[in-house]
Amino acid sequence: MNSSKKLIYIANLRLPTEKAYGVQIAKMCEAFAAIATTNDQRPTTNDANIEVELVTPYRKNNIKKDFFDYYGVKRNFKFKRIWAPDFYFPGFLNKIAFFIKNYFSAKALVREVLKENADVYYTRDELVAYLLSKKNKNVIFECHRFSNNRKSFYNYFKKANLKIVTISDGLKEDLVKFGIKNSNILVARDGVDLAEFSASMNKEERKEKQRIFREEFFTDRDDRRRRKKIAVYIGSLYPWKGADILIRVAEHLKNINPNYLIWIVGGSKNDVEVLKKGLHPNIVPFIYINGAVPHKDVAKILIAADCAILTGNESEIISAKYTSPLKMFEYMASGCPIVAQNLPSFREVLSGENSFLVEPGNAKALADQIAWVFDNEELAKNKASKAFEDIQEYTWKKRAEKILNFI
Repeated sequence: MNSSKKLIYIANLRLPTEKAYGVQIAKMCEAFAAIATTNDQRPTTNDANIEVELVTPYRKNNIKKDFFDYYGVKRNFKFKRIWAPDFYFPGFLNKIAFFIKNYFSAKALVREVLKENADVYYTRDELVAYLLSKKNKNVIFECHRFSNNRKSFYNYFKKANLKIVTISDGLKEDLVKFGIKNSNILVARDGVDLAEFSASMNKEERKEKQRIFREEFFTDRDDRRRRKKIAVYIGSLYPWKGADILIRVAEHLKNINPNYLIWIVGGSKNDVEVLKKGLHPNIVPFIYINGAVPHKDVAKILIAADCAILTGNESEIISAKYTSPLKMFEYMASGCPIVAQNLPSFREVLSGENSFLVEPGNAKALADQIAWVFDNEELAKNKASKAFEDIQEYTWKKRAEKILNFI
C-alpha cells in the first residue's frame, strides 16, 4: 500500500461504547491512519497518512461524548455514523431485535461504503465481509471467534480466498481445520498504547501515585482505600470471562489477611447488580465492585493496585482458545504484577517469566498466589518488569504495520 490509498473500517456496532471492542477499533483506526509507506512498500509511521474512514450505524447511546475525545485518539481519520434502524423488544425478544437490526444495518453500511471506491474494506462483521466480497471488493475480515453457526460465511470466505486476520493462534487453528488456506490467515493479537502508561516510574513515584489514585477512586468514608494491598480485575462480567470466581477468591484472602481487597472494575449496570446480589454480607468489606469506568482511568487504576488479575472460563472455548484480552496487554504495560489463570489463549502472550499462572477454576490457588505477590513485592516486580519488556512487541502501531504488510 502507499499513502494515497484509502481504507474504510466498517464496524456494525454501537460506537462509542464502554466495551473493549470500542477501544480496539478506535486505536486501530488511529494506527492505520498514522502509517505511510516508503519506496520499498514497507509501512512506516510518519506525518503522511493513509486515508482512513470508520463507518458505523446509528445506535441509541448513553455516551454523549465526542468519539475521539472518549477514546483519546488523534483526529487523523474520519468517523461517520449513518442512519440504520434501531429498536428494542422487551425481555428475551430483544435477541431477535438484535439480529434483525444488525442485518439491516449491515446492508445500510455496505450500501454507504460502496459509494466510495476504497482500496481496502476492513471489518469484524461476517455479513458485511460477505456482502462486500460479493461485489468483488478487497475485503479483510478480522475474526474474533469461530462459531458453527457461521459456517456458511466461512465456506464462502474459503472459496473467495478472502484474507482473514485472527486475534489468536487458536482461532487460526480452527479456521485452517475448516479448510481456509494457512497463507490467507494472519495472527495479529491485540495490543496497547504504551503512551497511556507510566511503568518506568521508580518505586517512590509509584507509591505516591498509588496514594493519590486511591484517594480519587475511594471516598473518604470508605476505609478500603487504606487497605495495605489491593488486587484489581478490569473487564467485562460475562460468564466466559470468569470474573465470578473473584467472590470466592475474596473469601480466601479474607482468611489470609483482612487487609487485602479484591477490586472489580467493569461490567454493565445489570451485571454489577447481579454480582453484588451474590455477595454474603461477611464478604462485602473485602470486595469492591464499581462497574465500568472511562478507558482513560485504566492506567490510574492499575497504579492504585498492587496486583492485576486475569481470569477466564476453561469450559468456554472463546475464553480458553480464542480471546486476546485488551486488559492483558494493559496489565503488562502498567508495571503491575499479573496473576492469571493458566489458559491456552493467555499463554500465547503470558508465561511463567512475565506473570504468575495458576490452575483455572481454582479459587484457593488464585488467592494464595495473589497473597504471595503481596508478600513478595520485589520478586513480583521482576516479573512485571519482564512483562513490560515483552509488551514492546504488542503496540497498536506494530499491529497495524503487520496487517498492512499482510494486505
